[in-house]
Amino acid sequence: MTNNDILRRIRYAFDFSDSKMIALFALANHSVTREQISAWLKKDDDPALQACHDRELAIFLNGLINDKRGKREGPQPKPEQHLNNNIIFRKLKIALNLKDEDILEIMALAGLGLSKHELSALFRKPDHKHYRDCMDQILRNFLNGLQLKYRAKPASNKAQEKPDFKWE
Repeated sequence: MTNNDILRRIRYAFDFSDSKMIALFALANHSVTREQISAWLKKDDDPALQACHDRELAIFLNGLINDKRGKREGPQPKPEQHLNNNIIFRKLKIALNLKDEDILEIMALAGLGLSKHELSALFRKPDHKHYRDCMDQILRNFLNGLQLKYRAKPASNKAQEKPDFKWE
């Protein structure tokens, strides 16, 4: 998955406007323009697409953490220069204050069964013997599950309601 794809999926799942996206970058002490946001969110086949680099995605995720959890006291964390799926997944877990059970539930919404042991291996330190790389499929399913959980619209019951009058 590309950083642009991840940014698009997060924006869609939480229905962020351009203004909200700019505000999230600002929460991590970084300013971006509406044009930059627009260029990062273009479809992959659009010639105006600009690559969202690891540092920019890390800044956005740090801003998301600050927005959802509040800024922590003291110096703010420095954005990573290089990201991998494990770091992105961990930042989303922190931002949304998710426990293992919550993540497994979100994964189940997307149709991916994962055990608690498999999940914990994704959040271990890379030098731990049980550490596992988070593959694109896992991150993609997690983002799909977030979309289903946070963006799903309740089904309208109006179509099922019976009229309160009768035609005679």
